[in-house]
Order: sequence, then C-alpha cells, then structure tokens
Amino acid sequence: MVTLREAVQQLRERDLACTVSAEVVEQKVTVFSDCVERGFTPLRSEIMAAFYIASRDATAEAFDRGLITRGELETQQAALVRQLLF
Repeated sequence: MVTLREAVQQLRERDLACTVSAEVVEQKVTVFSDCVERGFTPLRSEIMAAFYIASRDATAEAFDRGLITRGELETQQAALVRQLLF
C-alpha cells in the first residue's frame, strides 16, 4: 500500500506532469497526514482530505463569483476546519 505522500514523492522523482498544482497537493497531503495521525484509516483520511480541499475550493469559487459574501466565506471556511481538523 502506498500513502498519498509516497505517491507524490514518486511523481516528483519521475518528473511526471500533474494537472493539480503542487500547492493543492501539499495541502491535501497535510490534511491526509493530520487525519492519519488522529487515528483514521488511510482510506478515510484520503476521503476526508479530498472533501476538505474540494469544499474549500468550491466555497472560494462561490465567493469569487459573487454568490456568497465575505462573511459567509469565512463562516463556511471556519466550519470546515472545525469539522475536519479538530
């Protein structure tokens, strides 16, 4: 079994192109690692990391498009952090 961090390292070693920015991958790896350290299984940690990044990005996009206010953006981001990281 390969962890997300190991998979990212393998991609870097082989210099393979990736359609996801390195920053997003690093953020996902960080959330994944935090979840594993909290005792979640690797599969659940992967799902939680993907959910966190997708939700965060969707909220930011909604704000950028004028669909939600800055206050709503901040409230949703804080709720997401509380839900997954604490």
